[in-house]
Amino acid sequence: MSDTHVRPRKSSVRRLPVAGVLRLNSPAEIWYKPALSVVVASAVPNLLLYSLGRLDLVMYTMAGSLCALYGHNLPYARRARTLVRVVLGMAAGLAVSLVTASLTGSTAVLIAVGALLAAVQKALCDATRIGPPGNVIFAFVTSAALFAPQRTGQVPGHLALMLAAGAFAWLVTAGPALWHREGPERLATARALDGAAAYAAAPGARTRHAAAAAIQGAWQALLLAGRPTPVRRGLERLVVHAERALAVTAVDGRVRGADPDELRGWAAGTRGRGPVPDPPSAPGTTEQLFGIDAERAGRRMRRGRQEARRGMLGALAPGSPVLPIALRTLTGCALAGYASWALGVGHPYWALVTAASVYQPNLSLSWSRGLQRTVGNLLGVLVFAAVIPLARVGPLVLVLCVLCLNFAAEALITRNYWLGSVAVTPMALLVLEFGGAQPAGVLVTDRALDTVVGVAAGLLAAVAVTNRRAGGRVERALSATEAARAGAERAVADPAADGRALEAARRRLTAALVELRDAGDVASGEWWQRALPEEELLAAEQAGHRTLATTAQRQGLITLPQANGAV
Repeated sequence: MSDTHVRPRKSSVRRLPVAGVLRLNSPAEIWYKPALSVVVASAVPNLLLYSLGRLDLVMYTMAGSLCALYGHNLPYARRARTLVRVVLGMAAGLAVSLVTASLTGSTAVLIAVGALLAAVQKALCDATRIGPPGNVIFAFVTSAALFAPQRTGQVPGHLALMLAAGAFAWLVTAGPALWHREGPERLATARALDGAAAYAAAPGARTRHAAAAAIQGAWQALLLAGRPTPVRRGLERLVVHAERALAVTAVDGRVRGADPDELRGWAAGTRGRGPVPDPPSAPGTTEQLFGIDAERAGRRMRRGRQEARRGMLGALAPGSPVLPIALRTLTGCALAGYASWALGVGHPYWALVTAASVYQPNLSLSWSRGLQRTVGNLLGVLVFAAVIPLARVGPLVLVLCVLCLNFAAEALITRNYWLGSVAVTPMALLVLEFGGAQPAGVLVTDRALDTVVGVAAGLLAAVAVTNRRAGGRVERALSATEAARAGAERAVADPAADGRALEAARRRLTAALVELRDAGDVASGEWWQRALPEEELLAAEQAGHRTLATTAQRQGLITLPQANGAV
C-alpha cells in the first residue's frame, strides 16, 4: 500500500501565466448547437414583440431565451430536467432583482443586492456543476434588471414574459430528442473512444487523465440517459472497448492490443446518425454491463435522488471548496460596483458582471480569464461603435443585429473566451437600444472603463480572498483514492465477488483518480499555500493505475503480461 501521507510544506507563490492566454483553440465539436438554439429561442419572442411594437420588453424575454445556452452536453432526459431548474433559477433571480428595483432607487443597495445574487449564483452553479456558461448569464440578467426602471405592479407581467420565453427555450433545447434521441450519448461515447485512441498512441499522464475523464463522462451520459435501447447497448459495448484500451496500455506504458486507428474509426462512426459500429464484444463485457445495469437501477430508486441532493448540500457545507470562490465573487462584485459608482459611471452593473465573469476554479485561471475579458471587451466596444449606425436604421435591423451577434458569440467563444467577448460586448450594448437610443460615445467610454474596473477589482479580490481549501481538497482526494484502491483490491482478492461488485469497485477508483487529478490541477493554480505533495500524488496515481489494471484482468477485460506491469 502506497504512502499517501501529506507532509506540511512551506507556502509558495506561483507565477501567473501570460503566454498562451489569448491563443485560439479548435472550435468545440458542437459549437453550432447552443448557437442555433439561442438564436431560435430569441428570434421568435423578439420578432413577436417587434410586431406588437413593444421591443422595450426584450430584456425580459431575453432572460428566458438565454436559458437555451445550458445543458447541451447532457442526455435529453437529464437536459429537460436541468433546463427546468435553469428557467426556475433565472425566474427567482429576476424576481428578486425586479422587486428590489421597484422598492428602492438607492445605488448602494442595488449594488449590494447584485453582488449577493452573483455570489449565490456562483455557489449554486459550482455546487450543481451545471456546466457552461455557468453563473455569468444569471449575473448578467439579474444585475441589469436591478438597474432597470420598475414599478411593483409591473413585476408579475415581466416575470410572465420571462417564463414564457424560458418555456419556449426549453422546447428548442429539448426538442431534438424527437428525431435524434441518443445524440448526446453518441457524442460522449465518441469522445471516450478518441481519448482512448490518443492515450494508446501517446501514453502519458495527461493523455491518460483526459481519456479517463472522457470515459467517465460517457458512462455518466449513458447512465443518465434513461432505460437502455439497442443503440445505447451498442454504445455501452464501445465504451467497454475504450476502457479496455486504457487498461492494456496502462500495463507497461506501451500499446498492447489497442489500435488507435481502429478506435478513431469507431469514434467517427459513432458521431453520425447511422448504425452504431458493432465490433466483437471485448472480454468481460457481459460482466461489466451487468454492473452498469445494477447501477442504473440504483439511480432510479428514491435513495439515488436523495444522495444527489445530499451531494449538492455537501458542496455548500462549511469547509467546501465552493465557498471561498463564492466569497471572492461577493467581495469582487461589490468592490467593482462601488468603484464604478464612485467614478461616476452610469452603468455600475457592467463592472459587477465583469468581476463575476472573472472567477474560475483557481487564481491562475481567474487571471487568464481577466486578461481575456479585458481584451475581448475593449475590442468589442470598437465593434459596437462600428455597428451602431447600422443598428439605428430601424427596429427590425436592430433585432437582426442582436441575433447575429448572439450567434457569433456562441460560435467564437469556444475558440477562446476573449474572441467570444468581442461579440458579446456589442450585443449587450445593443440591448440597451431597445429601451431608447443613448449617446454611443458615452456607452463606449462607460463600458471600457467598467471593464478595466471590473477586472481589476475581481483580481484584487481573488488575491485577497485566499483559497487554502484547495490544498485540503487534495488531501481529501488522496484519502478517497487510497480508500477506493483498497476497496478494489479487496474485491479482486475476494473469490465470491461478482461482476457487479468488481465493476462498482473499478468505477469508484476511476472516479477517485479523476477527482485526484482535478484537485491537483486546481490547487496548482492557487497562491499562498503549501507546495503540492507532488510525490504523493504521483505515487497514488501509479498505485491506482496498477490496481485498475488488476481489476480489469479479474473482470476479463485484459490479460496482464507475466513480467512486472508497473506503470
